[in-house]
Amino acid sequence: MAGSAISARRHNALRRSKAFNATTMITVYLVLLLAIPSNVGFAPLGSLGRPSMLWGLALLVFWLLSRLQTADLATRAVRQPVRLAMGALLVIALVSYAAAMLRGQPMDQVSPAMTSLLRLLSWAGVLLVTVEGVRTWNELVILLRRLTVAGALLAALGLAQFATGQTLTDFFASIPGLSASAGGIDARGTFIRPSATASHPLEYGVALSAILPVAIATAISRGFRGARGAAAALWWAPVALITASSFLAVSRSALIGFVLAIVLMIPALPRQARLPAVVGGGLLAVGVVVAVPGLFWTMVGLFASTGTDASSLSRTNGLERAPDFIATSPLFGAGFGTFLPRYYIFDNQWVLIAVELGLLGAAALAAVFVGAIWSALASGRRAEDARVALVGHALAVAMVSIAVLLAFFDGLSFPIAGGLLFLIAGLCGALRTIGQTSFGHVAATERLARAEEEGAGTRRARGMRPVRVRREGSDPH
Repeated sequence: MAGSAISARRHNALRRSKAFNATTMITVYLVLLLAIPSNVGFAPLGSLGRPSMLWGLALLVFWLLSRLQTADLATRAVRQPVRLAMGALLVIALVSYAAAMLRGQPMDQVSPAMTSLLRLLSWAGVLLVTVEGVRTWNELVILLRRLTVAGALLAALGLAQFATGQTLTDFFASIPGLSASAGGIDARGTFIRPSATASHPLEYGVALSAILPVAIATAISRGFRGARGAAAALWWAPVALITASSFLAVSRSALIGFVLAIVLMIPALPRQARLPAVVGGGLLAVGVVVAVPGLFWTMVGLFASTGTDASSLSRTNGLERAPDFIATSPLFGAGFGTFLPRYYIFDNQWVLIAVELGLLGAAALAAVFVGAIWSALASGRRAEDARVALVGHALAVAMVSIAVLLAFFDGLSFPIAGGLLFLIAGLCGALRTIGQTSFGHVAATERLARAEEEGAGTRRARGMRPVRVRREGSDPH
């Protein structure tokens, strides 16, 4: 039927060829985001030169061009709360930027404001291409597997940094055309705080906490391919690497994110797997602590000093001072990226977004989280497939972990933290599309087939002539 909606299994929008499709483009973004240190960029472009940011802008252009090709977008309509929330966040950011420029800004605030706006547009490109380009279950599984492998490699690099005391990524700055800003490993007490390719250990902790639920779901599902034996057990290696690296990060935020991800993932585990998973994770954590002398008491000291150490006091004082800054422009804020550290360092992205984008901006960012979490959980419940429910739960947990950890640092100022946030939000939206089209279409077809079989059996039992039931949209001839 001309112009009728089609199933996501047959949808070809945003997928022009096997070599150049949305899954490949998102994979390229994932590599640029996690494989290249976030403090490395193209020297002539300065802060605009981060490869992942540039690729995100290319994705936004790709999405805009694809929207002009309306003939290929006649897909079954699926409402996307996360896309709507992202649009609201962009509109508020643009209005806030315009208002800030009209008020007049110091010269050293104009460039950071433009960079922040372009960074937000880049993340929008990632989210939109993921939501509308990942259309089948197989494509989603491919991205989840690649995200799991990327998390494992990120954790392995962090472990290597902890063991050697070296960044191991300095060679990027020696590549012609590239330059590196401040970043790298840090130290707390006598221990090295690894950051892998992140520019700060806190950003590294957010990345590990966000990927851990996805890694657990991938391991439980045996890589979503039904792997058996050694191949199935191999998918638990990323979980083990992320667990060990979370403890060796020597960070309260990393530990909070790790515990939060584990606790929230337990209800999604099969009943027979819950106890082995908890016991295995506990033994691994104990093994790490025992293998590194002094690590246990260092971590105990971190939490014992909460409320009295410099970082805790800074966050507490920031909450007290935030209303004064917000009151200057409560609705649209001072302008995204214009609130420089010389004014105050909040170490809390939720407070900072309220200052820079106002209460409307903070509400829009919260709506991105709520829309993504709701989309993931609702899709899992409606799909009538255990794998989809597991993935939906894992993606929702990842979003919750990021939302909590944003209260401990200004995460949107860091490429990896922000990039993973909007990538995972896009995966939540993609799962909603898949759940309502592909799996919903299959489930409806199966129910119709069962109804036909039951009806035919009843008619045969009564000696009646079988009647063929015509499916909606089928040719009666």
